[in-house]
This record gives sequence, C-alpha cells and structure tokens, in this order.
Amino acid sequence: MMKAPKFREFISEAKSNSKHRLLIVTDEPESSKTFHTANRLQEEAKKAGWKHYLYKLTGGYTSYGDGSLRLHNKDDEKGFEVSSKDTIAIIRGSVVRKDSWLDIVSTLEKHGVCVVNSRTSINICTDKYRTALKLADYGIKQPKTVLINDPEKSALIFDSLDTDFPIIMKTLRGSKGVGVLFIESEKSLDSIVQLVYKQDEDADLLLQEYIKTDYDVRVHILGGKVLASMKRPVIEGDFRSNISQGSKPSKIKLTELEIEASLQAAKAVGGVWSAVDFIPSKNRVKEPPFVIEVNSSPGTEGIEEASGQNISKEIIDFFADKTNWVKVPSECGFKEVVTIKPFGEVVAKFDTGNSGMPVIHADKMKVNGKKVTWSLLDKTITSDIVRTEEISVGGLRDYDEDRYVVKLDVEFLGTLYETEFTLDDRKDRTPILFDREFMNRLNVMVNPHRKYVVTTRYSLD
Repeated sequence: MMKAPKFREFISEAKSNSKHRLLIVTDEPESSKTFHTANRLQEEAKKAGWKHYLYKLTGGYTSYGDGSLRLHNKDDEKGFEVSSKDTIAIIRGSVVRKDSWLDIVSTLEKHGVCVVNSRTSINICTDKYRTALKLADYGIKQPKTVLINDPEKSALIFDSLDTDFPIIMKTLRGSKGVGVLFIESEKSLDSIVQLVYKQDEDADLLLQEYIKTDYDVRVHILGGKVLASMKRPVIEGDFRSNISQGSKPSKIKLTELEIEASLQAAKAVGGVWSAVDFIPSKNRVKEPPFVIEVNSSPGTEGIEEASGQNISKEIIDFFADKTNWVKVPSECGFKEVVTIKPFGEVVAKFDTGNSGMPVIHADKMKVNGKKVTWSLLDKTITSDIVRTEEISVGGLRDYDEDRYVVKLDVEFLGTLYETEFTLDDRKDRTPILFDREFMNRLNVMVNPHRKYVVTTRYSLD
C-alpha cells in the first residue's frame, strides 16, 4: 500500500494575487502616431504594478529554456518570459504583413497566453472581403459589396453590385483610410482597375456601394460590451473620416440598434477588444446602421479625446480580472493519456457533459478517520480526505450522492496540475474522467470524432 505524495507547491498554478505581465507585440515604428496606444497601455500597466515589455517584430526573436518561452528584442539577451499563468499579449499594427509575424501570434496562443486578438480574428479583420462575408453570416447590415477577381470584367462585376456611381473601391488590406478610392464613373473604374492589376496581377479589389454621409461612428467593444464611441466627421474635400487623415472626433450617444449592430459585428469576427465602424442610417432610432469595417488593433488616442475616458486604464482593469481572459484552445480527443502519480500513464476521458468534478472510478474504498484507502489499476494507495462533495449523478440514475474528495498530481503536455477528484466505486468505467472546468484549465477543446489527438503515439482511432 502506498501513500499518495503531496503536490509540490513550487509547481502549482499562479496565485490569484500575483501581478500580471503585459506583452505588446508591434510592427509599428516608435515615430508613428499610432504608437501612442502602445505607450499608453504600458503607462497604465506600470501604474497597476504589472511587468511589461514592448516586443518589436522587426529584429525580434524567440528562445526556449527550462520549459519557458521568451521573446527578445534585438540585442536583448534577457528578453521577456511569457506564461499561460500571468501573461496577456496585445497585438498592435499590421502583423499580417509577414507570415512569420503571424506565427508569433500562433506561438503565443499555443503556449496558452491570452492574445488580444487571436490570429483568426486578425486575419478576418485585416481582409475586408472576409469581414464582409462574416458580417453577412450574422445578418448584419452593410453596404452592398462585390469582389473583383478578373480585371477584364470590372464593368460586369459593377452591374452585379446593383447600384449607381459613385462607388467605393477598396484593397482587401489597408488601414487608416489608405487603399480606399472614390470611383465616379465606369471609365474611372476601368482605368483604375487596369492600373492596379498592371502593378500587381494578383491583386484583389472590392467594390462597395457608396452611402453618402456627413460622418461615421467608431465603437470600441471590449469583452462583449460597448467601451466607448465617437463620431468622426467626413474630412472637408474628402469622403473619408479616419482620424489619421485629419478627422476631428467628438462624443456621440448610440441608439439601441447601433449598440446591437456593433456588438454583433465584434462577435462575428471573434474580437475581444475591437473597434466597429459604421455609417448611421437616416433614421437612427428605427433603422440599424451600415457596418463598414471591424478593426482588430484599434487606437486609443482619438477615442480617449472624444469620450473623455481613460480607455487604456479601462482595458488594463478589464484584463486584471482573469475571468475575462480568452484563450485559443488546443484540440484534443475525447480520450487522452495523462500521467497521475503514483499510477503513471493513464487513459482519461474528457467528458464535456460533466460539469461537476474530475472523477476517479476506484475500487475497494475503505475509510479510516480522515483518510481513505482505495485501489486503481492494481495499485492501492491511501489519501487524505479533503472533504465530501455532493454530486448529482445524471442519466437514467438521476440522484445525488456524497463522495470523498482527494488531491493528486496530474501531468498533461509537460505541465503539472494540482487536481481534486471525487472517488466513485464503479471500477468497470474509464478509470479517470475529467470535467469541463478542468478542460478549461488545460486550455483544450474536445473533438468528439477523435481520440488521442494530442498523445499521438496512441492515435489509433
């Protein structure tokens, strides 16, 4: 008979009172006006007592050691350690310019870091056609939009737009109003299309219905709620309203329909912190707006000025609460191999229907005071009883019962977790059953069609 070893304190998950670490990933030069946001976020993180690091994609590199991931700027050997326990990464600028930069985002996601925003969300937001398709999937009102994929058929494609000139032409990737053209005639359309394709034969262009307006609206969405909004007047002698182009923002009160459309648009692209741009309808109270864009890397300078809010502080305060962290889970099978001391490798079932606690299907349980002796996989151990827990047994049985709770070390993908289990004496079942809450700790998403996705040496489905 063996006594279950105590969990080693030094490898336990981070304490709830530990300070967070802010990593800002950017391609923006420090001379850029948009660098204002990176600086403001660092200022507020410092006030909150967070460690912070500005990682510059140009010249930056990663390193691994002792199971940790570090990001280094050029000539910075020490770098900045990131961890799933305490690190939030905010992505700034146009990381889509290089696949290797996007791979940094994916690397952070794979290490369980809360990344704002995810690679998937960034890819959608930085491609205007993908954005349009996502908005359409959610039934969100937007200007009529078509894709030019053949320079010889621009006139025919314009006809399918079912609108009159003038129209708007956009490159699929562009920000701050760059890559947006005002087209006043078929002749202009043909000339510009031919010119663009002469420069880049693989170019993709969007044609979009022009909706005349004196202003548009930008709404910052954070965690599924409206953070702030601003009105951006159209620049005199122009059709754009981007602050980077000279527009002067002001505060605006949103209607219920505008709030709903903004929240839905952010949800459609999977944004945690994003900015939704829309053109208001003529009757703002009765008609939803035309959503024109969703930005995955919004700036704070204009919105802070217009709203009078300390947006940067509100963002830091929001992510100070770990329940607001959104992570990209790894895929696993409905069964995987874990290591549990003192049993070694054990096949465990990831049961998405279990909302209670992890379960050990043990045998021959015997209680002696505050200890319980139990058997699993031909090994018998004695554990301290942490407490008893009332468990609802579902299915056809549908009853409540009290079960003993014990603690064991669980290792999965190189990480150890102190885990509480309830003991159940149904030895004919899968030895170990993990619940939804524990899956969340592991940052995994179950593929019900596969088993052993992660532990590939067992991938015999």
